Amino acid sequence: MKKWLSTLVILCCAAFHVHAADEGVEDYAYYGFEPDIVTNYISNRKKLGFVKISVELMVKDPNDLVSLEHHDPLLRSAIVEILGNQAEDKVKSLSGREEIRRECYETVNRLMEQEVGKAIVVNLLFTKYLYD
Repeated sequence: MKKWLSTLVILCCAAFHVHAADEGVEDYAYYGFEPDIVTNYISNRKKLGFVKISVELMVKDPNDLVSLEHHDPLLRSAIVEILGNQAEDKVKSLSGREEIRRECYETVNRLMEQEVGKAIVVNLLFTKYLYD
């Protein structure tokens, strides 16, 4: 009887622990711009400089992906504009890349707040970043 009761208590504790852990898990989703974003930047050389990036937007609620897809052209245009106004040294440096990423993140959230009433993007990631 003691073994049975001990087993029951252990199983209940384990089930409670798993249930409590599931409540704290966030259900993040990602939206990726297709195709990659390609644009020019301000170059110091005679040759035109370009940058090609893959952008992923992270959201907490998978239902927000529909809004992102609907506003894809607006967001893509804003990111292209930001990249097109960058100087060559900023595009080519790691700290500059982070500043550009942060500016894109803030702009995307500002635009989504204007369009849907809330900032839905948790993070903006550059998953590919090529320049010439």
